[in-house]
Amino acid sequence: MKAEIIAVGTELLLGQIVNTNAQYLSRRLAELGIDVYYQTVVGDNPSRIRLAIETARERADLLVFTGGLGPTQDDLTKDVLADYLGRALEYDEPSMRKIVDFFQSRGAHMVESNKRQATSIAGAATLFNEAGLAVGNALESEGIRYMLLPGPPREMKPMFDGAGATWLRSELGEMLPLYSRILKFAGIGESKLEDALIDLIESQTDPTIAPYAKEGEVAIRVSTKAASANEANQKIDATVDQIRQRAGQFLFAEEDIPLEEAIVRLLRASKRTLASAESCTGGMFAELVTNIPGSSGEFAGGVVTYTNVMKHQLLGIPMAQLEGEGAPGAISESTAAMMAERVRERAAADFGISITGVAGPAESEGKPVGLVYYAIAQQGKPTDVHTMHLSGSRDIIRVRAVKAVLYRLWLALNGFEGKL
Repeated sequence: MKAEIIAVGTELLLGQIVNTNAQYLSRRLAELGIDVYYQTVVGDNPSRIRLAIETARERADLLVFTGGLGPTQDDLTKDVLADYLGRALEYDEPSMRKIVDFFQSRGAHMVESNKRQATSIAGAATLFNEAGLAVGNALESEGIRYMLLPGPPREMKPMFDGAGATWLRSELGEMLPLYSRILKFAGIGESKLEDALIDLIESQTDPTIAPYAKEGEVAIRVSTKAASANEANQKIDATVDQIRQRAGQFLFAEEDIPLEEAIVRLLRASKRTLASAESCTGGMFAELVTNIPGSSGEFAGGVVTYTNVMKHQLLGIPMAQLEGEGAPGAISESTAAMMAERVRERAAADFGISITGVAGPAESEGKPVGLVYYAIAQQGKPTDVHTMHLSGSRDIIRVRAVKAVLYRLWLALNGFEGKL
């Protein structure tokens, strides 16, 4: 069963609202065993809506519409589909009573256009709206199934999850749902990870393997259709084992969590703590870590020592280290090491991390944009210092620097000393 989601609304095309309905429906349809191959957004224009229907019918067995069921003249979804199918529109009495009662209970005048929300395509099953007034529709015509849902997510979600999903099951029978597991990687780019797994990806049949990336992390989705979660896990486990053998040193989670959450979990499990000293990243490392609920038990604190004076006053870095003729400067390996060591000592933490460098837009201390030093200080071990030459915008450099530190910290927490 192939589905296409058609979101109707000019406000979507203008970027005034985000199409979260398509994301939600894609996930829920996959859970029902229905493959979503296309998502379409079309404005409130009858000829373009009709063209979207004609196009979707050629490539999908199920068309799921969201939006265009309201009371105004630009709410056209039911009108256009009814005309396309050669069917009349008729009033759904339970929905009409709900609308009338709604206005009467508030002592408000109901204008004629509000009745449009109670119209239904002749022969369609009505999908009652628990959270609003516009009735939904579901029907089959010439082997193609159609489902019409309201646009507001608070109305669309309960309608689909309730009456909509029930209708689909009754029409299509029990289908094999899609199960997926997300594997998260750091310390390796998307292209290098794909290259390490290329034979698995090219020969995939079931389960399927799909990589995708965001800044500083790469995810792989392993998916299969199965009659039960247990059966799916058995199939997925075999594929994950092969992936783990190829890239286990970069695999930080087998669920969709960010690297910083994996760090917090490892710290918690080992009863260890962390402190940070940042310069060019401006507190981004501390922000990411403290965004994880409950991280106060693992994160002792952080300082943003942006100027040399603050590095001296808060961390005790000698001014002779930071400036003056022959000084290494704030942007140096030795300063990064001192920052990590001093913040660890002051916080009485097990780990101290530091980041100092040039995020841009201009050089600093005569050093180029993208030059970043970071260090990890660990009690009883030599301080680990690294140099990076990063490219990209100021924000990208900052994110990449923070993610690099997180990955090295993850390696240290897992005892992968040889990888440091």
